[in-house]
Amino acid sequence: MAQHLSRVALLVRDYDTAIAWYVDKLGFELLEDQPQGHKRWVVVSPRGAGHCALVLAQPSTAEQAAFIGHQAGGRVWLFLESDDFWRDYHAMQARGVHFCEPPREEAYGTVVVFEDLYGNRWDLLQLKSV
Repeated sequence: MAQHLSRVALLVRDYDTAIAWYVDKLGFELLEDQPQGHKRWVVVSPRGAGHCALVLAQPSTAEQAAFIGHQAGGRVWLFLESDDFWRDYHAMQARGVHFCEPPREEAYGTVVVFEDLYGNRWDLLQLKSV
């Protein structure tokens, strides 16, 4: 039996603002934007990502809204793997993405932590070849 992660929900304050940030700052593709009554089904993904994508979701309750920007309690939550770290790092830097630290070389590859528009922490990384 084969399984894979297909979607990860990400809480956002506003659909259009979030779409613009992920498309314009990270270079993601807008895959779906469908009205569903009082909500929308909005899916974005890195170009060439295959199966996995983000579902941008506005909160339904005040309790959910409290988690915008804190979905991992301040830890790195999502990992954006690149086939060319420096290309993507410089492009993101030029588009105004906030990096929390300088890039660093680790035993597993090159990595830097950045924050999305709400403060969720991500790793941009390029893994070393095995």
